[in-house]
Amino acid sequence: MPIPTGKARVAGVLGWPVAHSRSPRLHGFWLDRFGIDGAYIPLPTRPEAFASAVRGLRDAGFAGANVTLPHKEAAFALCDTVEPTASRAGAVNTLVFRDGRIVGSNTDGFGFIADLRAHGIEPAAGPALVLGSGGATRAVAAALQDAGAAVSIAGRNAARAGELAAELGLAAIRWEDREDALADQAILVNATTAGMIGQAPLAIDLSRAPGTLVVADLVYVPLETPLLRQARQAGLRALDGLGMLLHQARPGFRAWFGVDPVVDEALYNFVAADLLPSAS
Repeated sequence: MPIPTGKARVAGVLGWPVAHSRSPRLHGFWLDRFGIDGAYIPLPTRPEAFASAVRGLRDAGFAGANVTLPHKEAAFALCDTVEPTASRAGAVNTLVFRDGRIVGSNTDGFGFIADLRAHGIEPAAGPALVLGSGGATRAVAAALQDAGAAVSIAGRNAARAGELAAELGLAAIRWEDREDALADQAILVNATTAGMIGQAPLAIDLSRAPGTLVVADLVYVPLETPLLRQARQAGLRALDGLGMLLHQARPGFRAWFGVDPVVDEALYNFVAADLLPSAS
């Protein structure tokens, strides 16, 4: 691994907590692969210190930073310029410091679409149903819509899901009708936390799904959620959330370090190794 010099480009990830983030491992892999004079570090930042921390990083010469929970909405409000991806998502996960200004974008939707296409799945090939009503739902649903898919949203919180669907101009499906709706879908996306370690599995029966349905789960801890296990047992294509995580990191790395990185099997295996129980 190259040792950073006084000319190193530096970025990091702001969160509270942030020790769980795989972004330093991910970006560190790319820095090493390309021999870049740079560093990417975790930046644990309390919510009340977030604004001053971001301005301090800018003033200290950082190239930029990723933003994770609970700061994505605060980052949106702090930016001097917000790119359309962030406006559509209502949140910022990537900051670039440019000529003294803070520029924000949201790369979650990009990451999801890029991962679909990396697996040979064209998002516009058929309708998509996104389960959830939070920020991840907004980002993924907007990206699918922008890619040409007919998108529907179903959330446990009917009011929030309805508001989100109305804001994006999408169809809203009642949570209790989610299984009946599967027959007409090409892609099913779990954008909730259901199935994550410590959370209950997503309650859905895939028996009514067509054999061509692609089931994607944004959860990547564990890599195989109960939903994905059920999908594979039914003979359906199943995509875990790690691919989206890897692809969403590409725009930030390119902006900070000047190289457009590649998501490949070596990177996937390197980051996935840190998700295994033995690595925790």
